[in-house]
Amino acid sequence: MRAVKRPRRYVARHWLALLRPAFRYSTTRDAYVLRVVGGDLGPVLRRDRRRVSRRLQADGVERRRTSAA
Repeated sequence: MRAVKRPRRYVARHWLALLRPAFRYSTTRDAYVLRVVGGDLGPVLRRDRRRVSRRLQADGVERRRTSAA
């Protein structure tokens, strides 16, 4: 068993549809892993559910990781 988990990579829904023959959904990981060797090797993909705020799109300002000076 690995001491460090494999990082999850967020992928758009249409890419998951195209990669479906090579990946399977793992309920324990709540992610998609490679068929056959996905338990130990390869990427771990998750559907990208993150959304960009409409306000941030309009302003063009990235507000994360900013500090008040």
